[in-house]
Amino acid sequence: MDPAEFKEIFGRIETEIREVIVGHADIVRKVLIAFFAGGHALLEGAPGLGKTLLVKSLSRALGLTFKRVQFTPDLMPADIIGTQLLMETDGRRDFQFKQGPIFAHLVLADEINRATPKTQSAVLEAMEERQVTAFGVTYRMESPFMVLATQNPIELEGTYPLPEAQLDRFFFKLLVGHPTPEELTEILHRTTRAGEPDAGQVLAEGASAVIARMQLLLRQVLIAAPLEEYVVRLIDATQPDGRRKNGVPAEVKNYIRYGSSPRGAQAIILGAKGNALAEGRVHVSHDDIAAVVYPALRHRLILNFQAEAENVTADQILKSVIEKVPRYR
Repeated sequence: MDPAEFKEIFGRIETEIREVIVGHADIVRKVLIAFFAGGHALLEGAPGLGKTLLVKSLSRALGLTFKRVQFTPDLMPADIIGTQLLMETDGRRDFQFKQGPIFAHLVLADEINRATPKTQSAVLEAMEERQVTAFGVTYRMESPFMVLATQNPIELEGTYPLPEAQLDRFFFKLLVGHPTPEELTEILHRTTRAGEPDAGQVLAEGASAVIARMQLLLRQVLIAAPLEEYVVRLIDATQPDGRRKNGVPAEVKNYIRYGSSPRGAQAIILGAKGNALAEGRVHVSHDDIAAVVYPALRHRLILNFQAEAENVTADQILKSVIEKVPRYR
């Protein structure tokens, strides 16, 4: 796999998805980058903005298995992981493990914040370890494997905010906004007439092998030492007790309880590598880093009560951090 082939396949997948999804070009690209970086994505937005359709279109274009789980307050961990069933074979009765919907290449956890914390945690091991343990037996997930979760930010009643440990396992958190009037007009044209559009399948036979080569190539993209040092300084600047020579930004001291974990730095670098390859380059630039900082870090900043009281968002704090951290020493 060479960079030109990566860009060509990436572009075809992107085009097919955008045949179905109107607007959200940046969201589509970031979801693909997270996928080829081997991460998971959290999509946050109001109902009816196409989050579920985006995931379905992605699975169709990639030619991978897809399962959807509707998270509700009464959903149990066994409904996701699977359970043992008493089966009769040749006159003998044995317990056999019936796999749940988590065993798919692409898993859509729809409205994940509607389920209880116990059920939310059922996907933690699969997301981090690429395996599931049930009844003392460990089952490996097929590769590739990606969890795409959606959550609705406006319906607070009957929801359970994701704990910090689970949020940190998402590679990107993407905010899905409302369409423009022009985009809404195009949506109506596509969805209220006969024959709704569907994403074409870009990868058919051997899709998993092609994806594995693309994921390997992404990790081989070059990044210069000064850029790595810049990412380290960004992460350190999000820590209220950071060790920056010029001190910690006031916004961080005032509004952040805990800064980004090391996974934030990993997500920035891998995301920047994916963005570079999507543009046909084999080296990371500052623009690539800037393109992924917000989705990589916004869910990894734990805000304090003062930030909530003053309606200060993680994106606002990140904007200040980026402005105050020099690109070069």
